[in-house]
Amino acid sequence: MNDFVDKNSIVRKIWSNSDVILFIFAGSAAEFALNKAVDWLYFTGKIPSDPLGRLFSTVGYARKIVFADTENAFKAIDKINSIHKGVEQSRGARIPDWAYRDVLYMLIDYSVTSYELLERKLSYAEKEEIFDVFQRMGLRMGLKELPDTYADWRHSREAHLQADLVHGHYTADLYLQYKKHLGAVRYLILLECQKLIVPDRVSSLLKFGSSMKGKILLNLYLLSRKLKVDGLVKHILLPAEYSEQINDLNYIDTPKPMPKEPEYAEKQYH
Repeated sequence: MNDFVDKNSIVRKIWSNSDVILFIFAGSAAEFALNKAVDWLYFTGKIPSDPLGRLFSTVGYARKIVFADTENAFKAIDKINSIHKGVEQSRGARIPDWAYRDVLYMLIDYSVTSYELLERKLSYAEKEEIFDVFQRMGLRMGLKELPDTYADWRHSREAHLQADLVHGHYTADLYLQYKKHLGAVRYLILLECQKLIVPDRVSSLLKFGSSMKGKILLNLYLLSRKLKVDGLVKHILLPAEYSEQINDLNYIDTPKPMPKEPEYAEKQYH
């Protein structure tokens, strides 16, 4: 059985690195708050009641696909489609196609940006490889108007950033929820991490300003990795109730099994 993503792919390296994934998580949290389709995440009430859990579930499902064989990756993608169809039926409306593309674009962009921030610069071929994986996810989902190449995606990504983001009521409320669930100190650290990786458009809308403090914190954390005390640092900085999920973010070969599909659907949308 062919793997959906080659075992030697840079995508597997990215999505088996907990530090990189947490930065993908941070960037996505910022952009989700600005997306014009964020009301769909509010429709079920899950995003305001458990924003961290919702984002962990999104990351978890992406990882399930990345580390699966093609058949099971397609099953996971099809299950995502099925769940979304159920939400659409409940609301009596359709999730716009561009909103799906935005999520794929976030995963591509923050995969590149986060890995380059924490590890090394990626080659153009590696960036194309990342794009290819998520484009194939989008094609399986039946999305329209997906770009054909990484270069085309860069242009499309910029157009989406300009057209699909707004600082509105949901933005302010979601950041209040982040602060409530993280606590004041962790919330400030989240903001500094976001400043380091979000695109200029996102930074401008959120009025982030200088990322100097974030750079200092990042350098201190990279030092903790060299001293091999980064695990303790993460344990201190991240909410205890998510410690198991955070520990599970690092693996080399086969990920721990995700919850059964009905349980996932129940957690997300009911």
